[in-house]
Formats: sequence, structure tokens, C-alpha cells
Amino acid sequence: MNSRVGWITEVGLLAAFITITGTFKLPGLIPGTEFQLSAPLAVAICAVFGFGKYITAGVLSSAAGLILGTQSLLNVFIAMVFRVTVGIIVALLGRSWPVIVLAGPAGSAAARLALGGIIGKAAIPLLLAAVPGMVYTALLAWPLTALLKRVKGYKGKE
Repeated sequence: MNSRVGWITEVGLLAAFITITGTFKLPGLIPGTEFQLSAPLAVAICAVFGFGKYITAGVLSSAAGLILGTQSLLNVFIAMVFRVTVGIIVALLGRSWPVIVLAGPAGSAAARLALGGIIGKAAIPLLLAAVPGMVYTALLAWPLTALLKRVKGYKGKE
């Protein structure tokens, strides 16, 4: 298979995974504390497929959300802050399990701080509301990374 076709196919599938998992949210006990399933998957994608494919898939996912009307420009901004933060952390610190576990919560914290700055509200309540999701992301990022590594390395029966 042509490497360009393979790259496009992989990015398209990753964008679809991010978009679809972004629609699933586990509810929290308090409004605003729901957990979006795409967060740990995004961290795993960055770790396994690299920043280029990760950020391209993320931008495509956000564009799809805008086109479908499921995301606003504010949602896209927050998602991009998360993605860039995760990407920088993984690029600078590597792909060890502690980095993978902490990258998602750090991305969530940066996104909530950015949101607080935009809406002019106290960032601390926004951060506190994100804590349950940060814990879920930390717990799921490493297993999803291991799963994606196995899937990416799978060559099928020959």
C-alpha cells in the first residue's frame, strides 16, 4: 500500500475514533463533572501514532463536530488546548507510563484554565469539576495505549 494512502487512512480512522468516543460521556454526581471518553483515547493516540497524526486527527475531529453541529468554537478551542498540551508533554518527556498517565490530566487542567480565562470565571471551580474526569483519564490512558500498540503492530494472518 502506498505510504501516503496508509497515512491518510490511519488519520481518518483516528479522527473517527476521537469523534465517536467524544460523544460518549460518563455522568458525574455533580453537573460539569462528566467524563468524556475521548480524552484517554487521545492521549493513547498521541503516544502510539505520534504528534503529527494525533493533531491532524484531532483537527479533523473538531471540524467534523463543527460541521455536524455537535461542537461550538469554544468546544474546539478547549479541545485544542488539551491536544497541544498533551502533545507537548509526550513530545518532550517521552512515552513512558508515568508521562502517559499524567499527560491527560495536565491537558485537562490546561484546558480548564484556558476556559476560565476566556469566560472570566474562577478557574479553581472549573478545575475541581474536572478532577473526576482527570482521574478516569489517568486510569485509562495507559491501558488504551497498550491496546493501540498491539492493534498497530498487528499484521493479520499471512
